[in-house]
Amino acid sequence: MKKIWDKKGSSASSGSEDFLISKGVPDNVLIPYDVIASKAHANMLASIGVLTDEENKSLQEGLDEILSLFEAGKFVVDGEDCHSTIEAFLTEKLGDVGKKIHTGRSRNDQVLVASRLLMKDKLSSVIELTLEVADAFLQMAKKHEKVPFPGYTHSQQAMLSSLGHYFASFTESLVDDGEMQKAALKLIDQNPLGSAAGFGVSFPLDREMTTKELGFAKVQNNSLYCQTSRGKFEAFVIESLVQTMLTLGRFAQDMIIFTTQEFDYFSVEDSMTTGSSIMPQKKNLDYMEVLRGEVSRVISFHSLVCDLTKNQISGYNKDLKFVKQPVMDSFDSVMGSLTVVKKMLAAIEPKVEVIESKISKGMFAADIANDLVKNEGMPFRDAYKVAMERLEDAEIDFAENIASKVSPGAPGNLGL
Repeated sequence: MKKIWDKKGSSASSGSEDFLISKGVPDNVLIPYDVIASKAHANMLASIGVLTDEENKSLQEGLDEILSLFEAGKFVVDGEDCHSTIEAFLTEKLGDVGKKIHTGRSRNDQVLVASRLLMKDKLSSVIELTLEVADAFLQMAKKHEKVPFPGYTHSQQAMLSSLGHYFASFTESLVDDGEMQKAALKLIDQNPLGSAAGFGVSFPLDREMTTKELGFAKVQNNSLYCQTSRGKFEAFVIESLVQTMLTLGRFAQDMIIFTTQEFDYFSVEDSMTTGSSIMPQKKNLDYMEVLRGEVSRVISFHSLVCDLTKNQISGYNKDLKFVKQPVMDSFDSVMGSLTVVKKMLAAIEPKVEVIESKISKGMFAADIANDLVKNEGMPFRDAYKVAMERLEDAEIDFAENIASKVSPGAPGNLGL
């Protein structure tokens, strides 16, 4: 396909052109978002007299046809990127009218607004699923609120906790992750369309109109900052996804450890395990191991975007094309990971008797020290020394111990 920037019919040297092209998934995924933005742009051009109503109608119909073809799997990138593919289709279909769609804009603000719309869409889905998984943890906390469970520090048994306490910790963590995603959504909810190549145009573009039509909260005002925010906004979005992955990765690691024969705290349905090609007895938590790896991948995507955009000269730079894939891969990773964790929660069951049998008496030493303070008025540092002497003869009731932890957020006062 002839390049839209090609003035004399020349092209990039043979064998090197593929090096420049935005290939594959990212630009195909952006097609519907670019069409939506193009429809808003055409409406705005008609409102300021650049297009006639009839020309705008033709463009709207052409863009709607692209959407229909895309949804049927019959419209894909054929050329340099989705933007030039869409313009080529309109020009072939509508002639000179198709050539007018690019008036007052650049591919720079095209990719900005399409990417921004995609990130808004994807973030909304991630927030919804994050809160669904938070609720799934909450239901587990309510179901097993009083079940005793070892609490660990330094990977050693420390104090008695409960499964309600354990599961509820993930609920609160995911709620916080959702808040960070909402903050990212609020930040990127700015319309860059109309910033053109970063330096504005001589047409009186109605950027408020396109902002309203596209559902943005506000116009991103400075046209140069529209360009330099690319990478910065994406990095913050991925950072919000990293936080979710850190929460899920901790749960994955816990499940890997707590389902080993050495711990054996949970049974897992076969649907969430895999087998071995040589060892018939194996039930592997491959889903959790892959999830653990996905955490590292999303962290690396965040690092990649930051590294790509650091110290670039102000304005558009071609290497920004590499920002698209990490963003989309991050969304795919977090959505897949959230879905897997939701399924995992439905597939596990605590082995209460096994858990209770493995609770060591040493976990109650701190409680004995606290009782000496409350009941005998002993200074805590003295009680700390005496506690181990009293431990051997102490009678421990798990339920009573959990109920005694009444400080806010503790096992006996979860505030579910």
